Amino acid sequence: MFRRTLACFVAPALFAIAAIASAAELPVITLTVKGQKIVAEVVSTPEQRAKGLMNRFSLQPDHGMLFVFEQPQPLGFWMKNTYIPLSIAFVDPTGRIVNIEDMKPQDETTHWSRGFALYAVEMKQGWFVAKGINPGDVINGLPPVALR
Repeated sequence: MFRRTLACFVAPALFAIAAIASAAELPVITLTVKGQKIVAEVVSTPEQRAKGLMNRFSLQPDHGMLFVFEQPQPLGFWMKNTYIPLSIAFVDPTGRIVNIEDMKPQDETTHWSRGFALYAVEMKQGWFVAKGINPGDVINGLPPVALR
């Protein structure tokens, strides 16, 4: 009985530590949009993008994740194994937000860009609305295509 109870407390703690450790390994950049700062972890490989914010239970204020792709394309995201309600901004190569979608935790519904996007930015759900950020606004500080 004691071992089972201990496992119920230890396993989630180890899981959380592993998620924090993996997050610490990602590069971080600061983006700006309409005077608002975003501290973004950058994922640019297929493996990093597939994992994204999975298995995380919180985000610090004004922190999120920047997904960087090799070329502009229709992008689709879902929330499998993601526990934080998120909003995603799909961004074209010039930094212009194409569209913003809200996503529910652990929902496997695919949310699509409404055009070709090179980047996607995930933030806590409602962050973009709370900051008055809308499609058409420009995100500054994105890594240039040639430097990725």
